[in-house]
Amino acid sequence: MSKNVYLFSTSSHPDAISINSLDITLLKPDIDFSEYDYFIITSKQVANALEQYDKKILKPALCISELTAMSYKNIGGEVLYTGTGYGDDLRTIIKTYPESTRWLYLRAKVVASEFVSICQEEGYNIDEVLMYESCCSKEMQSIQIQENATLIFTSPSSVKCFLQKNVIDEKVKVIVIGRSTAKALPANINYTISEKTSIKSCMELI
Repeated sequence: MSKNVYLFSTSSHPDAISINSLDITLLKPDIDFSEYDYFIITSKQVANALEQYDKKILKPALCISELTAMSYKNIGGEVLYTGTGYGDDLRTIIKTYPESTRWLYLRAKVVASEFVSICQEEGYNIDEVLMYESCCSKEMQSIQIQENATLIFTSPSSVKCFLQKNVIDEKVKVIVIGRSTAKALPANINYTISEKTSIKSCMELI
């Protein structure tokens, strides 16, 4: 595998130059978990934050992707449903439950999808709690990209952080992990979306 493949993510891959895109600050809010039936989780960082609590508080969870589901299982959580990386998947599942079901959306300060707010407007009982904050990493500020490189972006924030100090040259190949990430790219950039919302699926496009 050529080493001019750049992966912008909070995860790494052995066949890419892995650039940590975000610095994460985990939060530990005071939550009465007994008030809820299920969790909604859209990031592996939530699982990291939940490790600060007693495992007895864990509820079955809707997880937005395989990676998120795996991270939740690894801390002892039960996965209710695994989506394909898009909020609309979880919205569809939420709508199969009674509106009285008590959901807790454990989220970041900034989120890419509005599926939860849409569900709330439709009458579903969903509370939201911030579990972590993120900011662009220092590593993203000093990148030197080789010519004819391949850039892999794994979140809208990874694109935004890259563009703070860099431009995407028309000679590079761009791969994104999903539609939300693609929307964060400048309008003139050509890109390929991975079949699945996973780094493995992105790497298979190289």
